[in-house]
Amino acid sequence: MFGEILDGSFQGIRRNAKAMLGAGILAQSLSAILAAVLTGVVATSSGSIESWARTASRADVASLGIGLMVTFAFLSILSVFMSVVLQGAMVVPVARSVLNRPTGFRRMLSLVRPRIGALIRLAAVLVAAAVAAMALFFAVIVLLFSNVRGAGALLVIPLMMGFAVLFLWVAIKLMVAPAAVVIEELGALAGLRRSWTLTRANWWRILGITLVVGILVAVITQVVLIPASMLPTVLSGVVSPHGGSGQDATLTVTISIITAVVGALVGAVGYAFQTSVMALLYMDLRMRKDGLDIVLLRDLETGADPDGIPGRNAGTGSTPYPGYGTAPGSWPYGR
Repeated sequence: MFGEILDGSFQGIRRNAKAMLGAGILAQSLSAILAAVLTGVVATSSGSIESWARTASRADVASLGIGLMVTFAFLSILSVFMSVVLQGAMVVPVARSVLNRPTGFRRMLSLVRPRIGALIRLAAVLVAAAVAAMALFFAVIVLLFSNVRGAGALLVIPLMMGFAVLFLWVAIKLMVAPAAVVIEELGALAGLRRSWTLTRANWWRILGITLVVGILVAVITQVVLIPASMLPTVLSGVVSPHGGSGQDATLTVTISIITAVVGALVGAVGYAFQTSVMALLYMDLRMRKDGLDIVLLRDLETGADPDGIPGRNAGTGSTPYPGYGTAPGSWPYGR
C-alpha cells in the first residue's frame, strides 16, 4: 500500500543513512557547486559584466549565448548520467534493508561496482533517446511554421501537450530500469525491456505514488529553502547596513555558499527518499509479478548470501500465485 511504501522508504534511509544520504549528496553536489560558483562570480564581477555588455557586439553576445547553451547541455547530460548511476547504486541498500541487512557506503559501492558500466550504457541510451525525441519535436514545429505558417501556431500547444504526456508515459514505464540493471544483472536494453514489462498494468498506481512523493518533497524543500534564500537580504541590513560594495560582495558570496550547502543537504534527503520509493516500487512489482516475496522469506529464514543483493538470483517471469506470490506447486505450496 501507499503508506507502506512511504514508511519503508523512511526506514530504508534511517537504517542505511551513510549510503543513502552519501549518494544523495553526490547527486546534488554538482548543482550546488555550480549555484555557489555562479552566484559568487556574478556578485564579484557585476560591474565588469555591465561594462562588457555596453561595448559587446552582437557576435560577442551570440557567442556567449551559444557557450552558455553548450555548457548547460553538457551539465544536463552529466547530471543525467550521475542520476542514473546513483539511482542504480541506491537500490542496493534499499533491497538489503528489506531483509534487515544494513549497508554502508563502501558496501554499496562494492556491490554496485560491477554494474556501473551497464548503468552508464543505460544512461547513454536514455540521453540519446531524449535528444532524438527533442530533435524530432523541434523538426515538426519548424515544418509546421514553414509550410502552414500562421495556422501552425494553433497546433504548437496541442503538440507540446501531447509530447509532454507521451514523455511522462514513457518515463513511468522505464522508471525501474536502473533497479533492474543492478538487481537482475541485465544489460541496458534488457533493463529497459524488463522495466516496461514490470510496470505493465501498474502505470496509474506508479504515477500516483510518484506524483504524491514528488509534491511532498517539493513542498518540504521549499519550506526549508525559502528562509535560506532570504538570508542575504536580512543579513546585509543587520551585519553590514552601511558597508561598501566589497563587503556586500563578500557577504553575498558567503551566504550563497551557505545556501548552496543547505540546499544540497535538503536535496540529498529528498533525492534519497524519492530513490528509495522507486526501489521499493521495483521490489513490490517483482513480488506481484515473480513471487519475489517468497524468495525473500526463504532467504530470511536460511540466512543465504548475507553479503549479496536480495533478489539477484531469483527467477523472473513466473506466474504468480492467485494475485500474489508464486505459482501452485512451487515452494512453499509444493512442500
